Amino acid sequence: MLGWEFPPFISGGLGTACYGLTRALNDIGHHVIFVLPQSVTTEFTTHVALRTPAAIKGHIPGVTSYRLDEFNNVEFRSVPSTLQAYGPAGPGGVTEVHQHGSSLTSMTDPNAPTTAGVSGSVITGRSTVNASAHYDGDMIGETERYAAIAVALARNEKFDVVHAHDWMTYPAGIAVARAFNKPLVVHVHSTEFDRSGEHVNQRIYDIERRGVHMADKVIAVSHFTRNILLGRYAIAPDRVEVVYNAIDTNGKLPLPSTIRRDEKIVLFLGRITMQKGPEYFLHAARMVLDHVKNVRFVMAGSGDMARSMIELAAELGIGQKVVFTGFLRGHDVERVYKMADIYVMPSVSEPFGIAPLEALSHDVPVIISKQSGVSEILTHVLKVDFWDTREMANKIIAILRHPPLQATLREHGSFEVNRLTWKDAAEGCVQVYGMAIGQYGKRK
Repeated sequence: MLGWEFPPFISGGLGTACYGLTRALNDIGHHVIFVLPQSVTTEFTTHVALRTPAAIKGHIPGVTSYRLDEFNNVEFRSVPSTLQAYGPAGPGGVTEVHQHGSSLTSMTDPNAPTTAGVSGSVITGRSTVNASAHYDGDMIGETERYAAIAVALARNEKFDVVHAHDWMTYPAGIAVARAFNKPLVVHVHSTEFDRSGEHVNQRIYDIERRGVHMADKVIAVSHFTRNILLGRYAIAPDRVEVVYNAIDTNGKLPLPSTIRRDEKIVLFLGRITMQKGPEYFLHAARMVLDHVKNVRFVMAGSGDMARSMIELAAELGIGQKVVFTGFLRGHDVERVYKMADIYVMPSVSEPFGIAPLEALSHDVPVIISKQSGVSEILTHVLKVDFWDTREMANKIIAILRHPPLQATLREHGSFEVNRLTWKDAAEGCVQVYGMAIGQYGKRK
């Protein structure tokens, strides 16, 4: 299995998905060798305990082998690489450098400093840098280098199928599958059309297209994503299977006793990028505040649109009512869900969307974009077109003003999300592995 994210190194939902999927595969008895482009180290707070690093068979400079306490059947191979998606902003933009130790101090401290002249808004624990590309460094070159090391590493392993997650690992997946005559499964968590709309990076699109066409089977995280693959990548329908993501509902943290707030909290949590529709969230916030005063809007996350969203909040005259927390991880993510009264995901194009499941698992009522994969499997949430900010505002107001609606969404939403398990997702992937192996056998 090839992936570029795994906790605690997360910039989006892919790391969460890789963790849940590998743990479930581990639990049902499948052996996984997970290759990622950085070491898992104990300097970061994480939910997995690191065992003593094991020496890898053969000598590949810079490659380290790990086992984690929660995974008896999963071996981790860290490959020296700088793969990091969703890094800098677009041309002339600004990005936030993710650092360990961000906090929610600004959300509970009325005397916290302000940023960009917006009172009550702050980006904590971050520094900004100029950037000239959508991704850090020479990403195409890094994917090729990662692929070469993955092939060298695979010479010492025994495996039946290659499973590659998202475009940065597709070249490695193709290379390993070809070198060792194994079937290839590619897992599409996001496409370049989701991330960039119609202004796609042609080189990335070409890598994605080659990946899905070279694969024996393709896993899409939703029918929404499957339809993009059929329409935009011209892949045959019988080669794409849908396996929905899930959520780990274990290990909830209690609400910190220090948090007391009269205001209602409406939460946006995700990358602050075009794909996630942050500007629609703020325009809806402006309409809500015309009718409900005791509400505060929290934007948790980082991305290339972070600074422009701070400026937009000021332009709309709602800077005092919007808090920007910056990138959050671990305990702070738990805290912000516990503080929230409503979670809103206004995504323009969302292949799946794990965050609404996380919100529901914390008994938070959810409003989601109809342009999302998760909307296919959730019933007890409110749905809205991302561009319909007036309807989004109406739904936020309805939840805030009507306790019975809040209670219904909480009760039924929590029940609904508990039925979605990573074991089901893992079993779906195993079925696809079988199909890929059979498909490959027919071609040999």
